[in-house]
Amino acid sequence: MEGLPFVPPTGVDEGERLGPPPAGFALLAADGVLVGWSREAETLLGYAASEVLGRRAVDLIAPSHADRDGPEEPGPDEWLRLGGTHSGVVDVRHRGGDTVRVAVTLHPLTPAPDGVPSGRAPSAVLMASELEGLRWWETRQAMLQGLVTQSPVTLTIYGPGARLLWANASSVRELGGDLTASLGRTMTELFPGDVLTTQHLVPAEEFVRQILETGEPVIDVRFRGRSPADPRREHVWSSSYFRLVDGRGEPVGVCEQSIDVTDHYRAQQRLALLAEAGTRIGSTLDPSGTAAELAEVAVPRYADAVLVDVAADVLEGEEPKPVTAWDLVRVADSGEGPSQVGAGVAYAAGSSQAESLARGLSTSDAVVAPTRLYVPLIVRGTPLGLVTFRRGEGSEPFDDGDRAMAEELASRTAVCIDNARRYLREHSAAFVLQRSLLPRSLPELSAVEAASRYLPADSHLGAGGDWFDVIPLSGARVGLVVGDVVGHGLGAAATMGRLRAMVRTLAELDLAPDELLARLNDQVGKDASEQNGKGADGGGAVGATCVYGIYDPASRTSTWAAAGHLPPAVVQPHGPVGFLRLPPGPPLGVGRLPYEGAEVELAEGSLVVLFTDGLVEARGKGADVGLERLAAVLGEQRGSSSDRLCAQIVAELASGQVQDDATLLVVRTRALGARQVATWELPSDPALVARARASAAEQLGRWGLDDLVFTTELVVSELVTNAIRHASGPIGLRLIRDRSLICEVSDSQHTSPHARYAGSDEEGGRGLFMVAQLTEHWGTRYMPAGKTIWAEQALPVA
Repeated sequence: MEGLPFVPPTGVDEGERLGPPPAGFALLAADGVLVGWSREAETLLGYAASEVLGRRAVDLIAPSHADRDGPEEPGPDEWLRLGGTHSGVVDVRHRGGDTVRVAVTLHPLTPAPDGVPSGRAPSAVLMASELEGLRWWETRQAMLQGLVTQSPVTLTIYGPGARLLWANASSVRELGGDLTASLGRTMTELFPGDVLTTQHLVPAEEFVRQILETGEPVIDVRFRGRSPADPRREHVWSSSYFRLVDGRGEPVGVCEQSIDVTDHYRAQQRLALLAEAGTRIGSTLDPSGTAAELAEVAVPRYADAVLVDVAADVLEGEEPKPVTAWDLVRVADSGEGPSQVGAGVAYAAGSSQAESLARGLSTSDAVVAPTRLYVPLIVRGTPLGLVTFRRGEGSEPFDDGDRAMAEELASRTAVCIDNARRYLREHSAAFVLQRSLLPRSLPELSAVEAASRYLPADSHLGAGGDWFDVIPLSGARVGLVVGDVVGHGLGAAATMGRLRAMVRTLAELDLAPDELLARLNDQVGKDASEQNGKGADGGGAVGATCVYGIYDPASRTSTWAAAGHLPPAVVQPHGPVGFLRLPPGPPLGVGRLPYEGAEVELAEGSLVVLFTDGLVEARGKGADVGLERLAAVLGEQRGSSSDRLCAQIVAELASGQVQDDATLLVVRTRALGARQVATWELPSDPALVARARASAAEQLGRWGLDDLVFTTELVVSELVTNAIRHASGPIGLRLIRDRSLICEVSDSQHTSPHARYAGSDEEGGRGLFMVAQLTEHWGTRYMPAGKTIWAEQALPVA
């Protein structure tokens, strides 16, 4: 057979190949003479019986037969001499002149009984068949025999109603080894399961009926089920079907050929599951959320339940402790029983879980029980926790492929949990930094009732550059500020902290808002130059904006200046909602254009709302829409307290996710009435110093502050004397009874006195030194028309 072309013989019909090729017969006498010749032999070689009978069979052998390579094959004469049955291949001359290569078999006949005349009695029968056709038939026979007995492909024939008619050896093995017990049973009875191929979701009986009617073959239908030979394990088969017809062309059944593709199918499913795990696990930077995503991916396609235990330190963003000191917490539980999520978990020494944790220090191999897999969560050799995969009773046990799958899932989950842990640590650090740089609480002041909100951006950085502040100033005044550093992260937060400190420092110098912003801008520019223009995240503050205002409750006036920031909203007690019209100023650090201030009188009970652009742009519709909505809320809720108003504004404008930090500061103004403020204007005359002392003492008596009369007289005397001595024009004296007693003396000069230690031989120079010793605070603030020196004393305890 080797080397022969596997093509049918010429002239042989396709339908005849299942049967043997025609064979010619001849009878030989003992001397090799032909004494019998069949019609098939005449067809094979072209000789009629009359042409060959009486001739020796060897005369028909072609001369070329002896010339072939290799040892000469014996002919019929030699076979007769040797006796017995012989077979071989010889070249025979065809009557038409061609040479026909045939396979021959010589079989001796039973000798005639004694006494029976032999004459030319047949001694042997010679059977000959064309070699090519014979070998083709033998090949088909071998193929059919192999399909029936040796092929790994199962062949099964079902009749009408999808009932079993016949099966080859491979199919019989899947049927449990007993074909007789399976004959007549339906496909559904033999292989209970389901069809995986969506285009063939019909009952088996209907499936067979369609093929019998249409004759259309069906290829690669995927079935999943359990076979009688292996009922505990689920298999997947790829099956193809075609119709069988009889000699009249009538359908008699459907042939099914199937291959068990369970391993290939499971490999595909595992790859698909891993691909899905890559996109779903780790989508949230939260250790518990990541564990829950693992359970959602693995159940029910891989396991019936998943438990995930993580070290408590990991959940807090810390590095995990050594395995012997673990405090595990259940963070995911997909089991059907009561959930233990959030509960502490402890595994006894020697348990499979403890063994897996201990093994995880050196390798990530899972500990396998029949229906349990315990896989440690390992990152860079560091254990983070443990995953338990469970399958129910009656389910297939975990195999090597399942274990590799579990280890891969656990490895990906561990990396995502570690990323979440790192993020949690950095986010917590950023949050702590942000909160430490912002006011922990707003001061209680007589000037305003204040409330605030800070909304960090919903981003992975967790910190930003927005800030606000309420700064107590001299004379019962208050400084109000809101700012925004462009960018997010620790760099922006650090820059914000520096800016806030600068503003407080400059504000305590009693600078006007425009002058404060000018100095702040100079300092920001210097910082940006030192940082080589890295911007907010690199430590500079290029692009920072700010609005700063000072409110004086005694005069009910406020002064404002802005550096590229949105103006505050103002609601007068009986007026409309509006926004302050402030002269435009460049953002901090981007230019040296001058800043201008604007003065606005605020009635008692007015609302002033300062905010950053993150608040009005929270809905993603632009600042104009947000400003309109803010105005509407202020108009509707103008009577609410500052804190309640803050809550209402946040609920309306930033109830969803905010893309930028949002800061809100709401203040309601108060005023100091005539009973709290006393003012005198004195000419520049030394003789009036005594009058100033007397007026102050009289006012303290009306306020019931007799204990402060002596100290106040000394302060008034010293400050008024200095003003008369070093300035010209009228002198102003003002006492303010607030949370402290404030004494202010104003003049038209801009020179500032300094406290110093006078020498023992000097008569003067001790006045401001005494003022500093007798009061809690003192200082100087400048005005366009001069300066004011002030000093504060604590009120006596009631």
